[in-house]
Amino acid sequence: METANQPPPSADNEQNTQSILSHSPAFKRYATYLFVMLFLLYMFDYIDRLIVTSLFPFLEREMGLNDAESGALVSAVYWSIVLFTFPISILIDRWSRRRSIGLMVMVWSLATGLCAFTGSFGALFAVRLLVGVGEAGYAPGGNALISGIYAPEKRSRMLGLWNASIPLGSAIGIVLGGLIATRWGWRHAFGVVALPGLLIGVLFFFTVRDYRTVDLRKRSERGTMRVKMRPRDIVREFTRTPSLLFTYFGFAGNTFVTTALLTWLPSYFHRYEGLPISQASLKAAPVLLIAVIGAPLGGIIADAWMKRRLNARLLFAAATSVISAFLLFAAFAAATGAAQYVLLLAGGLTAVAYVSAASAVTEDVVHPGLWAISYSVAVVVQNLLGSSMGPLVVGAISDAHGLAAALLVVPLFSLVAGVLFFLGSRYYSRDYAKVEKVRLELEK
Repeated sequence: METANQPPPSADNEQNTQSILSHSPAFKRYATYLFVMLFLLYMFDYIDRLIVTSLFPFLEREMGLNDAESGALVSAVYWSIVLFTFPISILIDRWSRRRSIGLMVMVWSLATGLCAFTGSFGALFAVRLLVGVGEAGYAPGGNALISGIYAPEKRSRMLGLWNASIPLGSAIGIVLGGLIATRWGWRHAFGVVALPGLLIGVLFFFTVRDYRTVDLRKRSERGTMRVKMRPRDIVREFTRTPSLLFTYFGFAGNTFVTTALLTWLPSYFHRYEGLPISQASLKAAPVLLIAVIGAPLGGIIADAWMKRRLNARLLFAAATSVISAFLLFAAFAAATGAAQYVLLLAGGLTAVAYVSAASAVTEDVVHPGLWAISYSVAVVVQNLLGSSMGPLVVGAISDAHGLAAALLVVPLFSLVAGVLFFLGSRYYSRDYAKVEKVRLELEK
């Protein structure tokens, strides 16, 4: 249980370092370049992932899809991520983050382009599964790279800035999809967004430097020497870290919420306000885009609070999740018109504020040689129980009771996430204290 509130050890102490510490101008320029590349790739990850949501009306007319099938086109990506992210993350941690990420970007970009050539639900669903294969390891790999480049006390804010690319890419994808499909057809929408991501992926593969793969060693039980970790030691890193387990399931609750909103808000405005899909997509975009502020702001606040209270990252994630639940329930249950839109904007701001702090926790409390694997477990849990289920569950309830009733279920998952993060915060100090501290080195 949580027994100490002291701040974490300073990252300037080499004994406690879990990042590449360098104050040279050349290294700072490289870190900035790497961060910009990772940001752009994550943005195109979500553009390619969610552009299909604004194409639902076009696909439903041409292919005769119902809401559950439309939702499945989004869920398909997340099901592939669930299946492939863990094995790919092992490759990332033990081989190369640079090579793995570069190859994955090429796969998902080419698969997005192939969507334009499909003519049936089955074919489109299959290619969307391939998009998910490409995206399966990007979040774990990018998370590990950022955690390695920046000092631990900056981890939340930098991951927050990086995660701001998610709502940005989502909003761009939804808006572009509606605009392009209205003017030139839905096939062109897939083709237009595939090419830029592919080009950036190739550039990343050939220009980025990685940190050296970390040896999986830990201090012996007597603490007198470092010994190679056995498979059971690796398993214990996860199963005996309660704050990590609660964080994984807290992620699932919140990603159910955000993915459901990303998927169904354009259709909600289209059906209940009578807006053309292009205008409905434009109206939904600010609700998603305001999260660009929420993610980095959450990271900054969580890191500042952590200077005074060690378990602040999980306490912050808990508080923002509960606030989101109340805002979204009020929006869908009790408000209409301008009042509803304001509540949705506020809910969009808080709905992703947790993500930077929670992402940092997945690295804070595990061995640095397992960072990508740790975040991949988070990805599996959140996508299996959250992201893949949100579009599908809301679509199924919508078919039976209407979309407005279906969206009333969504805030409950934010509330559950808040409880889970709070429970995790009670174990964080103990889990943080037992982690091996390793200095990372940049590859030649």
